[in-house]
Amino acid sequence: MTHENGPPEGFRSGFIAIIGRPNVGKSTLLNAVLGQKIAITSHKPQTTRNRILGIHNLPGAQLLFLDTPGIHRARGLLNRYMVDQAVSACQDVDAILLLVEADDPPGGGDDFVLELAARTKAPVILVINKIDLIPRTKLLPLIAAYAEKFDFQAIIPVSALKGEGLQDLLAALVTQLPEGPRYYPEDMITDLPERFIVAEMIREQLLRQVHDEIPFGTAVVVENFTEKPQQQLVVIQATIFVAREAHKKIVLGHGGSKIKAIGQASRHSIQRLLGTRIFLELLVKVEKNWTETERSLKRFGYD
Repeated sequence: MTHENGPPEGFRSGFIAIIGRPNVGKSTLLNAVLGQKIAITSHKPQTTRNRILGIHNLPGAQLLFLDTPGIHRARGLLNRYMVDQAVSACQDVDAILLLVEADDPPGGGDDFVLELAARTKAPVILVINKIDLIPRTKLLPLIAAYAEKFDFQAIIPVSALKGEGLQDLLAALVTQLPEGPRYYPEDMITDLPERFIVAEMIREQLLRQVHDEIPFGTAVVVENFTEKPQQQLVVIQATIFVAREAHKKIVLGHGGSKIKAIGQASRHSIQRLLGTRIFLELLVKVEKNWTETERSLKRFGYD
């Protein structure tokens, strides 16, 4: 039976917070479940700065995932903002996915995350990610070690990168969700504006192509986003803000070589996202010590 203008009887829906230490694969898992990239990834920790909503539809359920920044003992305004995003995502959700790495045995950092999970009323499913990196003989002892630490609703081994175990994870999640409405249209996979995703894709290339600590002190603002349907073109102007004058020179590179490479790689990612030709112009400006200034954090969307 189907309710008028609503989902079928017995339909389940709910919000699911994805939490864990930095760099355990939370954004990779979200992208794998959605089958489309909305969250940026890199090998550097603290890549994700904002809470990101991903919408996954099943025949009898709608799963609303909240990807969060890595939980760590934060120092500095920007880092505290990121941890606050993860902590607040755990409030009033219907389930929590706690991600850990298969090749990194339980440690103090996980205990910090478990303490957060224990303070919520939501059921917690442990996801052991990156199982492709360990021999299968090590998996059962690892599951047993985590089972001793916390009363998880389920423990699901996966490889987000390879797509292994995702169907088992989704099936386990659906059983934890209450009956509820379809919150978003079926053709929607996120509520993020295109400008936000475009800025993140540019920042992703900064993380991948600029090394040391510099990418952690960068922010990207899309200043102009103009669609030209007759030309099948989108014109984008974005500014990369850095915290120091010396960092600007490194982001620009010798003769502008680095910013050109960042722009080319960003343009390819954005074209795949938007499905049209892109003209991308990047500028680099200095906003001194912006990561420690409340006014600058708010200006760049971290408030």
